[in-house]
Amino acid sequence: MNTLASLIEHLKDTGVLKTPAIIRAFEHIDRKYFVSEELRSLAYADEALPIGMGQTISQPFTVAFMLELLSAQKGDYVLDVGSGSGFTTALLADIIGEKGRVIGVEIVPALVSMGKENLARYHFAHAEIKKTGEMLGSPADAPFDKILVSAAAEQIPLSLVGQLKVGGRMVIPVGNDILKIEKNADGSIATEKHSGFVFVPLIGEK
Repeated sequence: MNTLASLIEHLKDTGVLKTPAIIRAFEHIDRKYFVSEELRSLAYADEALPIGMGQTISQPFTVAFMLELLSAQKGDYVLDVGSGSGFTTALLADIIGEKGRVIGVEIVPALVSMGKENLARYHFAHAEIKKTGEMLGSPADAPFDKILVSAAAEQIPLSLVGQLKVGGRMVIPVGNDILKIEKNADGSIATEKHSGFVFVPLIGEK
C-alpha cells in the first residue's frame, strides 16, 4: 500500500471502513501530513508509526474501527483525547462538518505544536488542539456529544464519563480492549467491548 487510495481500498476490503462520511474523511485527510518526513514512505502502511516523545500515530485499521464505533454525526460536539500529531482531530473535523466542533487535547507540548501545525493545513475553523493539564479531557468545555480517546486507560476514567452528555458516546481503549461507552439518562453507562488491540498508555489518567 503506497498510495492513499490503496490504503482506503484495503480498509474497505477488510470491512472496517464502511460509513460514507468516514470514508470521505480518510480521502480528504492525507495521513502523510501527520507523520514525520523520514517516515512518509510508510504513511500508507496499515501500521502504527512513531511520532516522537514515545507516542505513535495509530494504525489506520484501528483509527477506522474506533471512528466507526464512535459514529460522530454532522453537527456533533466532539472531544479528541490524545490528539498526537492531529490526525484524528482532522478526521473528526471533516466528519462532523462546519456546524460541529472538535477539540483535541494533548499533554505533550511538542505534540501540541505538531498537531496544531498539521491541523492548520486544512483551515478548519471548527477544530482546535489545546494543551491539557493534569485533569483528563477538557472539563471546562464539556459536555460533549462524543469523546474519542487514542491511548489506553487502566480503567474507565470517570472524569471523562462526566464530560459526556446524556445519550453521548465515548470510544476508549482500556487495557488491550476498545470500549464503546454510552451514557444513560440516570448517569449509568452501557459498555460494549472489542478485544485484541495495543495502545500507548494514557498520560495523566484520572
